[in-house]
Parts: sequence; C-alpha cells; structure tokens
Amino acid sequence: MSRERSLRSQLYCDARIMGNVQAAAKGPGAYTKRYVRRRTYAKTNAATRAILQSFGLSR
Repeated sequence: MSRERSLRSQLYCDARIMGNVQAAAKGPGAYTKRYVRRRTYAKTNAATRAILQSFGLSR
C-alpha cells in the first residue's frame, strides 16, 4: 500500500505539472527551455549536495 502524500507535496507536484502545461502551450521551444533548465538545476543541485555530504553537512 502506498503512502498518502501531504498536501504541500501534492501542491508542489501540481504546480510543476501546471508549469509544464503552460510551457507546452507556448510551443516546443518554450517547453524545451524549461526542460533543459530543470535538468541543469537538478545536476548542479546534485553536485552541491554531494560536496556537502562529503563534509557531513547534508543528509
């Protein structure tokens, strides 16, 4: 049985979906820019998290 998501988690998820829908409505260029930007943020955040973890400063 899966866990129930919190309201905050559900709202953030819905906001991400809404942003994707709005970008897709503007065309493939806008959606691609959003996709690339989100992937770039994910990569840099992962690198930062790894550095902080090596110093014991992150979960």
